[in-house]
Amino acid sequence: MSKIIYTRTDEAPLLATYSLLPIISAYAAKAGVEFESSDISLAGRIIAQFPERLTAEQRVPDALSELGALTSDPGANIIKLPNVSASVPQLKAAVAELQALGYDIPDYPEAPSTDEERDFAARFDKVKGSAVNPVLRQGNSDRRAPGAVKAYAKAHPHSMGAWSADSKTDVVTMGHDDFFSNEKSVTIAADDSIRIEHVAADGAVTVLKGDFPVLAGEIVDGTFLSVAKLEAFLADQIAAAQASGVLFSVHLKATMMKVSDPIIFGHVVKTFFKPVFEKYGADLAAAGLSANDGLGAVLAGLDKLPNGAEIRAAFDAGLAAGPKLAMVNSDKGITNLHVPSDVIVDASMPAMIRIGGHMWGPDGAEADTLAVIPDSSYAGVYKTVVDDCKVNGKLDPATMGTVPNVGLMAQAAEEYGSHNKTFEVPADGIVRVVNSAGETLIEHQVEAGDIWRACQTKDAPITNWIELAVQRARLSNTPAIFWLDESRAHDAELIKKIDAYLPSLDTDGLDLAVLAPAAATQKSLDRIRKGEDTISVTGNVLRDYLTDLFPILEVGTSAKMLSIVPLMAGGGLFETGAGGSAPKHVQQLVEEDYLRWDSLGEFFALAASFEHLAQTTGNARAQILADTLDRATGTFLNEDRSPGRKLGTIDNRGSHFYLALYWAQELARQSEDADLAAVFGPLAAKLAADEQEIVAELLAVQGSHVDLGGYYRPDDAKAEAVMRPSATLNAAIDGF
Repeated sequence: MSKIIYTRTDEAPLLATYSLLPIISAYAAKAGVEFESSDISLAGRIIAQFPERLTAEQRVPDALSELGALTSDPGANIIKLPNVSASVPQLKAAVAELQALGYDIPDYPEAPSTDEERDFAARFDKVKGSAVNPVLRQGNSDRRAPGAVKAYAKAHPHSMGAWSADSKTDVVTMGHDDFFSNEKSVTIAADDSIRIEHVAADGAVTVLKGDFPVLAGEIVDGTFLSVAKLEAFLADQIAAAQASGVLFSVHLKATMMKVSDPIIFGHVVKTFFKPVFEKYGADLAAAGLSANDGLGAVLAGLDKLPNGAEIRAAFDAGLAAGPKLAMVNSDKGITNLHVPSDVIVDASMPAMIRIGGHMWGPDGAEADTLAVIPDSSYAGVYKTVVDDCKVNGKLDPATMGTVPNVGLMAQAAEEYGSHNKTFEVPADGIVRVVNSAGETLIEHQVEAGDIWRACQTKDAPITNWIELAVQRARLSNTPAIFWLDESRAHDAELIKKIDAYLPSLDTDGLDLAVLAPAAATQKSLDRIRKGEDTISVTGNVLRDYLTDLFPILEVGTSAKMLSIVPLMAGGGLFETGAGGSAPKHVQQLVEEDYLRWDSLGEFFALAASFEHLAQTTGNARAQILADTLDRATGTFLNEDRSPGRKLGTIDNRGSHFYLALYWAQELARQSEDADLAAVFGPLAAKLAADEQEIVAELLAVQGSHVDLGGYYRPDDAKAEAVMRPSATLNAAIDGF
């Protein structure tokens, strides 16, 4: 039997799995395809790190490592749902929940001082942030809006806020003394090992990262951000927001850039509340309250301080004295500075652009916003879109073209692989990269507190990325732009490789170009406003940013994207969209027994996975599953069966029922395999006959509080009962 690995992850996608997986497993089994679940949830990853502290019943295998090994198998076929890219506050919350459930997991040591704590910290480092992605993404990304989704968006355009030419919304960035401007890059000539050292002013050498291997042709980068210049920049922007009467907001990626961006976020909090930290900083530090965890965590810990009420009043005064903050939840008083993982740049900026350049203010109303993106590497992309909308108005989903993406990410390419090579500089001096011969490849003069980082990009993924871009441009007959800035050190090395590799590929008749990100953004905007398509060929971070930016503007969400990762070993990884709004969906389910999460991305990933399985195993029935699922998804869209936005309409569970109905009908009437059609005929008839009863059962449970038994580690029996409330549908699927 052919096998597909279906990952168990977190939040709303995990809850949807309880409803969807029984359906797809039952259908696929009739075609000789087996689904196997693999737990790579945040809680599962934490549990797997501490087997010696747990009972035999509590232990779980290290599923992430197992899947990582599987990616080198040419027969690998993995469907990856969105997972939590855990910030430190999320990690702590997951640990607390597991401890309450009886798991002897140690507390997360923020400042490890003993060998045991350092061991625990190293284990947690394998879990937090985007730990899943470098392990599984052993191929480059091919991400685009499926034709059915674009057609639906054009026929049923989502709302877009109007832009005013005199909008005060703006995007600001440092532009100097940051990661972009300080970057240095080298291409390694031969296989070697390198290390990262700090040389103090007195000549003392501290190894920040011991010898690690590099390969011939590999690009190695080093850069740093000046914290002194960051704080001066932030102070200026806080004053500017107050002077112009706009909301102040900061947009970072504290989940995936799990070392650098929480530190930057902490500097934003400390600069915004500078008088508070000048007066009470020592008290807060002594209590273990760090600005890096956000204002919310600091406020929550004040009760254990003898002068906590006094400090709280000082924070309140700081809020009143500064510019109005953009809000995550105005009703609950949760600001942009409360939680580092609440405002993630690739989700928050497109959302702001979509509603006319606004964010929500403390009064619950929309307002113009100063969007602060400290590092200038990609801030210009968002500024270009904002400035374009001021001049040309909102984009029109009914007519706009599309911007698919080919992204360089294989083998931990570029910044997302940099976490174990990012450091808060301990003292004034030099940070340098040294090879095995003792030669300095890269060095920077730094000051205490600066943030220094390095990253690696291997040659084989770059070659594969260029080939994939050419292949995609030819298959879709679409112009392709490499978003690279020749004035940036890393990009200059990539451009050299493109110039060297492209002549060996068949590029006749293709429209290929290299443009700096801001210019590439403008050209892509000019084309999509005319209904024209343009492939963006980007590095890893821009892959992540653009595959939210353009889909949110084009089709309303990035969760509906088709995301294929052709693994370099020959297998396939099929990703199912973003999970940025998943926490709010879980909250609504718990409060109202209503899950608004849209599984459409999973439907597209499933079809692509079945097709890949058919091509690699010769299973003709797997291809029938793919073709019929595509047609069923088209009907699903045309009939508007995605979850509604309020109680009384079908939610995620109702969407799954309608997919099951339409898919069974397509399988029953397909003509390629009469035996398979005969198997599905009775099921299709039963689901159609029972439609009203099933929908009534699904709607009847709405409006009540539910108990999942946990947020990061739901109780399977409780979650399944919540997500499969229709006895009639369950009997039909389970009996099948």
